[in-house]
Amino acid sequence: MFRPEPLDAIVERRCKRAWEQAPCPECGETALQTRDGSPRVWCRNCRYSFTYTRNTPFANTGLTPGELLLIFILYADTLLSINQIAQLFDSCYDTIHTQLRDGEAAFERGFPLVWERIQHTVQGPTQIDETGSKCSGYKGQSPPRDGLSRGGSGEPGRSRWEGAPGDKLTLVAASRDVLRVISAEEGSKYDENLGPVIEEAGDLSQPLGEIWTDELPAYQQMNHEHRTVVHDDKYVSDEGVHTNQVECLWSMNHEHRTVVHDDKYVSDEGVHTNQVECLWSLIQPWLEKFRGLSKPGLEQSVRTYGFVRTLNLVGAPLHGLVDCFALNVFH
Repeated sequence: MFRPEPLDAIVERRCKRAWEQAPCPECGETALQTRDGSPRVWCRNCRYSFTYTRNTPFANTGLTPGELLLIFILYADTLLSINQIAQLFDSCYDTIHTQLRDGEAAFERGFPLVWERIQHTVQGPTQIDETGSKCSGYKGQSPPRDGLSRGGSGEPGRSRWEGAPGDKLTLVAASRDVLRVISAEEGSKYDENLGPVIEEAGDLSQPLGEIWTDELPAYQQMNHEHRTVVHDDKYVSDEGVHTNQVECLWSMNHEHRTVVHDDKYVSDEGVHTNQVECLWSLIQPWLEKFRGLSKPGLEQSVRTYGFVRTLNLVGAPLHGLVDCFALNVFH
């Protein structure tokens, strides 16, 4: 039996404390006041009042704040599927799914603000790695998957269609100390999308430090055809040639070092990507419970997983998770 009442109290206390330091949504004055035993927040200046869950994922859900928080923890930190979680709370799948998607979006927006407040020093190199992850791009949309006509398996059960090349996403992760940043990039190859994940990791863990990778094709240019783009004319040639990725790396002022996995998993200088590759061994079973995700669903889910993993590794208290949901509302 789940007891959400203690979690209800934590959510209420954290949200009320944040509102007391925030401007009034109506008049803009910092004069908001709360009271124990009442869900209302009101402004001493203009007398405008509202509930403490205003504009947060906890508002108008049909679930108590504690239930929603507990559902999110079971979703993000266990191998339980959304359908299994819905059965535990005697609620319909659509309700749980909608609230989780809204909660994930709010959690991602609030995480950088909470991370700044944790005051945890992130040190060491940043390891970058990628793993291929295919999705159909049609889950829950039209046209639906219809087995053999879409390249699905002829065996009984759910279709295992892998998608056309344009429907594929590649997961890219950056691991530095306790920080885990995961993004999903378009396409099935990881050649030109290094910049975004490094930039985000750098924003969350200044200064960035060294970058450790394996032998990516993007770093093996000596073995490929040499093509140029004339920057006096444009930054991307008509053939799509550019140097934006490497210029992004230079602008971050770090040293890039590689390990060649065909030779060994740890170089003689101690360079490796074991930390980030360990992340894949954790996230792959977690993703399998969904039995397929759309592109937006996959990208949002893996980013959530990375940030939740970060909070766990840093030992953040439970109210840190609550703040990730709501803090961006009061910022």
